[in-house]
Amino acid sequence: MDKEKRPETGGERLSAKPVGGQPCNPQPPGPEPRIGDPAAGDSLGRHPTGTEPGIVEPLIFELHCEGHNSFSPPLLDVPDVPVADLIPAHLLRTKASELPEVSEPEVVRHFTRLSSLNYHVDKGMYPLGSCTMKYNPKVNEEVAALPGFRDLHPLCPPDAAQGALRLMYLLADALCRITGMSEFCLHPAAGAHGELTGMMVVAAYHRDKGNQKDTVLIPDSAHGTNPASVNLAGYKVVEVKSGANGCLNAASLKEALGDNVAALMLTNPNTLGLFEEDVLRLAEIIHSVDGLMYLDGANMNALLGIAKPADMGFDVMHLNLHKTFSTPHGGGGPGSGPLGVAEKLRAFLPVPRIRREEGRTSKQTPKQKEKERFALDFNAPKSIGMIHSFYGNFAVMVKAYAYILSLGGEGLESVARESILNANYLKALLAPYFDVPYDKPCMHEFVLSGKRQKALGVRTLDIAKRLLDLGFHAPTVYFPLIVEEALMIEPTETETKRELDRFACAMKAIVEEVERTPDIVKQAPLTTPVGRLDEGKAARDLRLKW
Repeated sequence: MDKEKRPETGGERLSAKPVGGQPCNPQPPGPEPRIGDPAAGDSLGRHPTGTEPGIVEPLIFELHCEGHNSFSPPLLDVPDVPVADLIPAHLLRTKASELPEVSEPEVVRHFTRLSSLNYHVDKGMYPLGSCTMKYNPKVNEEVAALPGFRDLHPLCPPDAAQGALRLMYLLADALCRITGMSEFCLHPAAGAHGELTGMMVVAAYHRDKGNQKDTVLIPDSAHGTNPASVNLAGYKVVEVKSGANGCLNAASLKEALGDNVAALMLTNPNTLGLFEEDVLRLAEIIHSVDGLMYLDGANMNALLGIAKPADMGFDVMHLNLHKTFSTPHGGGGPGSGPLGVAEKLRAFLPVPRIRREEGRTSKQTPKQKEKERFALDFNAPKSIGMIHSFYGNFAVMVKAYAYILSLGGEGLESVARESILNANYLKALLAPYFDVPYDKPCMHEFVLSGKRQKALGVRTLDIAKRLLDLGFHAPTVYFPLIVEEALMIEPTETETKRELDRFACAMKAIVEEVERTPDIVKQAPLTTPVGRLDEGKAARDLRLKW
């Protein structure tokens, strides 16, 4: 975020002055020509007809032209042996593979054109609430691509993978320092996978103690994966209503409490972007029946270097390395959802675990000490077992560890503070144009309501679609479920003041369109390669192949 002083909004309407003293220009300067634009024709010079979207890029198979080859193999420099003499007959093709014949320039241009149609964090702001779509530093990609990491096989014996094991050990240690947890398991391959693993650990803990528990409490603002993970772990879900301030309160929790409660699954900050102010009291109540406090760590970006979940009373939590620690996710790459636990739960973590063995003094050279060694430990009788074929998504771990090292403790704290500052600044700019269901300082994200626009016949979905025309990815919509016509916005710390101002200008322009020309908004998007789809039909009538 830019360090320049931010202007006071003073509740002024954005239409009175340009936001932040900058011209209101939601469109990026000099937009690229759009493939398939009715005025320009698509890449083949064809023009869409009627109101249906035109073909913006043909399939690679449609570019097929016999004799157009991208590769010519060199002449054989070994004896020419019939393939049938080398490969069993049942493994040989009976007909040629149906691959397109396309020249190299056509292949390169085809996939380059396709890539230009994608929206991604390198192209612009990605304000998806609860997703933390921050910029992904390229140095992390360079580190993950080092041959020693990139080429390592998962079945490589530990003695030949000491560097990778050391990195995973140190990453887990760093996560413990950041959160206050006693130990971390890096195996879970996503946040939801971490949740399920955590609930399995919760179940193992209660079985070991002989506790008769069958229920897990979750707030009504919880992520949808929370009840799914609870059910998969064999527990019943009981929903607890949030208070008027958007947070869980002790009175509501006590009403749902019983000796059968295994855990409270809480997100903090919650999905409204609000810090759970009563978290210490909530932990005290849950612990009074030997229940466990589970933290959905999806929103940890707001706490880095400021507060540790262990100090809030949490016993078990997962992190999203692909969110908080800036590795590409969504369409950009795999996830990682490490699970952290308090001391009393360590015995139940998955195996194998990485153990550091201190170097031993050599008999031959007693003055020299061998280097430390890292080993995979499967000896854990109370463990829930293996939850991943190997040890997790290793490349994500490398990128996350590089991110942590590059920022250091002070840098991680600045991440949290800048994310909170950005969210509150953008909320102040947008508050005059939308209903604000919980009008108090937020953490890293905030939720608006489009009820005002709905009264004029325009839904939140329409606003989100119209944003695409103005060069921005849409925020999360219709979540949390407790907010009518919800718009959930998380700008992250990597967006500049200029970009936040541009986003606010775009939202203001859409609100003005809702009031003057609502049909434009209801028909959006109008300039994207594909127009508005029937999302209901798409969900009911799946067509997963061409």
